[in-house]
Amino acid sequence: MAQSLDSATRDALAERLRFYRDLGLTEFYQRPVDPALMAQLAARPEEAQTETSQPVLFQEEAPIPSRKHISEPPQVVAAIPAADHAAALQIIRDEIGDCTRCALHKGRNKLVFADGDPNARLMFVGEGPGADEDAQGLPFVGKAGQLLNNMIGAMGLKREQVYIANVVKCRPPGNRTPEPEEGNTCSPFLFRQIDVVQPQVLVALGATAATYLLGMRQPLAGLRGRVHAFRGMQLIITYHPAYLLRDPRQKKEAWADLQIAMKELGLKPPSKA
Repeated sequence: MAQSLDSATRDALAERLRFYRDLGLTEFYQRPVDPALMAQLAARPEEAQTETSQPVLFQEEAPIPSRKHISEPPQVVAAIPAADHAAALQIIRDEIGDCTRCALHKGRNKLVFADGDPNARLMFVGEGPGADEDAQGLPFVGKAGQLLNNMIGAMGLKREQVYIANVVKCRPPGNRTPEPEEGNTCSPFLFRQIDVVQPQVLVALGATAATYLLGMRQPLAGLRGRVHAFRGMQLIITYHPAYLLRDPRQKKEAWADLQIAMKELGLKPPSKA
């Protein structure tokens, strides 16, 4: 006799089923599914996925401020042995310290450095922390983070197997786009993180991450759908999960981008149950 699910587990499963459905991946779950769970999934419209606790300002149509030049990416550093990655990342974190280098520190609760495997083959870069991230000190732990976890799972990986960081380490007020001075001040630490981890594939989540990684402003539409050579790695650019919460119709486009990353990594979607 099947055990009944608590509400939190039921909600998590419903979210995962909805995510796969949005991607058109309807054959992952071949075992019988609880009818009550399916009814819950069907009863919750897509609009319920939008952020309600805080404004969603990671909008792909929002331009990067142009009143100050975005710095060029720094030079690639020499490769660090895999066994030393964790220690090297800790050195970077220690150097950042209780940072006051830009104005973002004034409203900070916790600095958000990164999360994940220091030896990951796949790394995700977002824009900056939101309210949940600022409270917990970890990147992508709010609703957008739940969606990112689902995206990672659809690729056949676990969150613990990837590395996740942001352009800026402190939450911008109201989740606004980081000002160029803020991004230029903080992004060198991101580049050092990337050079330590040396992932095979780097995925930029949204226009802000793409802008600071590439050192140039270009519409997201012109950057998606292909592999960019980047510091000896493959860079793939897709939508920020918070934008996908705002416009779930773009999830299939994001899945197409992730499939490019999967091809580069030699990954296949999870086997049918």
